[in-house]
Amino acid sequence: MKIEIISKEQQRNRNYWINEINQLSGDFTANSEKIEKKVNQEIKNNGMDALVGHLRLCGAIPERYHHDSSEEKLYSKYTDVVIHEAYSYMGFNSLVLKERAGVADVECVSDNYSFVADAKAFRLSRTAKNQKDFKIQAMDSWKHGKPYAMVVCPVYQLPSRKSQIYQQAGARSVCIGTYTHLAVLVRYAETTSKNRAMRLLHEVFKAVEAMNPSKDANTYWQIVNRRMLDFDKKISGIWNNEKQASVEAIYISREEALGFLALERERIMRLSKEDAIKEILKSSKINNKIKAINSVSDNGVLSFG
Repeated sequence: MKIEIISKEQQRNRNYWINEINQLSGDFTANSEKIEKKVNQEIKNNGMDALVGHLRLCGAIPERYHHDSSEEKLYSKYTDVVIHEAYSYMGFNSLVLKERAGVADVECVSDNYSFVADAKAFRLSRTAKNQKDFKIQAMDSWKHGKPYAMVVCPVYQLPSRKSQIYQQAGARSVCIGTYTHLAVLVRYAETTSKNRAMRLLHEVFKAVEAMNPSKDANTYWQIVNRRMLDFDKKISGIWNNEKQASVEAIYISREEALGFLALERERIMRLSKEDAIKEILKSSKINNKIKAINSVSDNGVLSFG
């Protein structure tokens, strides 16, 4: 496939951040703050193009990160920083929240309205996605008085036919958006003004709020997409450009994932029998399970009284 929209620099930057997050270790909070500062500085130095590059490519969790690892958790925080930077670029006062539970990850305020937001990313290899993965109901409870909430997802990982997430979105006034929609909004802010971009997002929130809740994906996306495209004729060109970029992003992410898995398969095939056994024992976490089992003892509850 010929890559025409996503630049070589944006692809190189994607690889840089995969390696950067992979090398970080130790204090999660300190590393999260480091990522936020570095992304912010990068966008200040390189402008909208750097931000749009992040939005186009950040939706896929790298296959090289082990499940539930510190790298995976940091990557999740990185995607929150990316959407925070997008909202800031559009003109919102945006903040990445430090709390780890019971709140959304990003909070945004403007003169006219406010909302909370959360970023989602998935491995391309993940086949079964539960409605709970999108946290629509949780986002509603995390508004804490704000009228709106937004979940930002990679477009190619969203259900395209029927799903309860769309019914929940309409019933709870939680906007399901994509990194592509944010890229369009960021570029629209650059083309026109921040005020118009914030007004457009407000229109999208109001459209979701007014929806008749339905599981039908087509109904949901027709309302959201049409509200954006009808807002200004200038949106159409940006929309078509980012639509093509989303197709390219799938190809780039697929090649990245398949390349890593091919190398991993080759590495495993070269292991000696002894090393292979060690690898299996490590991946099955048997020693951790043994440790946990041995730690169980009488807690004295039956001695009370």
